Amino acid sequence: MGHAEVESIHVHPVKAFRGLSPREAVVEPWGLAGDRRWALIDDGGKVVTQRDRPRLALAAAEPLAGGGLRLSAPGLPPLAVAVPEPAGTVPMDVFGSKVEGVPADPAADAWCSAFLGYGVRLVHLDDPATRRPVDPEYALPGETVSFADGYPLLVTTVASLDALNSLIAQGPDAHEGPLPMNRFRPNVVVAGTEPWAEDHWERIAVGEVVFRVPKPSGRCVVTTTDQATAVRGREPLRTLARHRRIGGRLLFGLNLVPLSPGTIRVGDPVRVLG
Repeated sequence: MGHAEVESIHVHPVKAFRGLSPREAVVEPWGLAGDRRWALIDDGGKVVTQRDRPRLALAAAEPLAGGGLRLSAPGLPPLAVAVPEPAGTVPMDVFGSKVEGVPADPAADAWCSAFLGYGVRLVHLDDPATRRPVDPEYALPGETVSFADGYPLLVTTVASLDALNSLIAQGPDAHEGPLPMNRFRPNVVVAGTEPWAEDHWERIAVGEVVFRVPKPSGRCVVTTTDQATAVRGREPLRTLARHRRIGGRLLFGLNLVPLSPGTIRVGDPVRVLG
């Protein structure tokens, strides 16, 4: 695979909020430490994401000591939120997966509701080791996940994005490109591969950490959302539909499940093990 290496690492403390780009991250069985341990739910307990609320791209969350967050968004003063005591939980629906989350304090709910313009609650995943299993169709026994869409990590490659942008440039919505990688909200971005090389990966090592690939990532409308402005377009879904429709899904990137603990760092070598 040449000299493939980690180009960047991305952690999203609150699901659907803007991500952070640390130089290194601890890999836990359910994902990167601090990634998607918080989420918003509506009055019915359904998770709120950029699928329905693209404005969430404009909100940010920075980690605080002890696991809390500092929330910020346009038009609102920042708010510090502590990790809630696990005195009780609320039921959540995360894309059909029934999960129990620990509600944050009312001030956090009010802040998030003011930002979105309707009532939502901020919840915390207190015990990712037991709360939410990986999709049983693709899981090994005991595998769990945070509030991520379905799997602990998502990996993408620079070469495949370059190839996709070349295809977009040849299409009817060329003015929308080139697209940045944050449209795909990955955890790990790998440089130094051939385009679409990841289609053939089954197990990889990132530095000292080994991952298995349960399935490719089927993409949704979130990828059409400009993460800097929250404005939606048509790409990359139109181009993926023409060139990357496989098994009825529009594919870009791979889902990963850790097989070993450790820390990954920008610059770590990436090796294909199978």
